[in-house]
Amino acid sequence: MKATTQPEQQRSALAKTLHWTAAALSMIGTIWIALLMFVIVADVLGRNFFNSPITGVAEVAARSVVAIAFLQISAAVLNGRMTRSDMLVRVLSHFSPRATAVLEVLFALVGAAVFLAIAYAVWPDTVRAYNTNEYFGVRGVFTVPTLPFRAIIIIGAVFAALAYLAVAIQHMRQIGTPQP
Repeated sequence: MKATTQPEQQRSALAKTLHWTAAALSMIGTIWIALLMFVIVADVLGRNFFNSPITGVAEVAARSVVAIAFLQISAAVLNGRMTRSDMLVRVLSHFSPRATAVLEVLFALVGAAVFLAIAYAVWPDTVRAYNTNEYFGVRGVFTVPTLPFRAIIIIGAVFAALAYLAVAIQHMRQIGTPQP
């Protein structure tokens, strides 16, 4: 039986924490979807049968779609379910598993860079939303603060970047292993 070293145990704990956090964020997104579906159906029923729509459903639904996507991205990355075209990777894997792993590392590093850039780009707007109590909607009718939605984008983007870095490390290990 192979004894695990301290760095391997730490790496394992970090990986477990990242996977657990990504799953928790994804679960929140899934619950949010269910609640949003309920509210949309209630709005449609109220609008059509009682001539009484629920105020603000369209505005909240529009912002929720983006928030839900960012809550679920890190889990998609870690589970290998992020949408992409992998024709080149599949063809290359038949000829050179190491070259495939290098390409996967590059893909993951670019993914991490993109999500860090998103977090960086959204940060100033999030700070402004915090400082000015920014909201969306119509004052006096329906308003919702933008801060939680912007914060979710940053949190989701940072965890997506961490997930891509974890995937890159996983593929880097494949580069160093002997191939049959």
